[in-house]
Amino acid sequence: MDTGILALLIPIIGVCIPIVAIWTKHRRDMLKMELEATAEKSALYANKNAELEERVRVLERIITDGGYDTALQIEALRDQRAVEDSRAESEPGKTVN
Repeated sequence: MDTGILALLIPIIGVCIPIVAIWTKHRRDMLKMELEATAEKSALYANKNAELEERVRVLERIITDGGYDTALQIEALRDQRAVEDSRAESEPGKTVN
C-alpha cells in the first residue's frame, strides 16, 4: 500500500469512528423510544380489551340469566312510573319521589 493512501485513510478512519459511534447511539435511543411507545400502546390496548371483555361478560350474563325477565321488569318499572306521573299530574298537592 502506498504511504500517501495510508496517510489519507488514517484521518478518514479517525473521523468515521466517532460518526459511527454517534449514529449507533442515536439508533439505540430511537429504538428504545419506539419500544417504550409500543409498550405503552400495548398496555392501553390490553386495558381496553379487558374493559370490552368485561362488558361482553355482563351482556352474556344478562342474556343467559333471564334477560327476558329483566326486560319485563324494566318495562314494568316504566309502566309504574307512568302511572305515578299521571297521578301526580291529577293531584297537584302531592309529589312522587
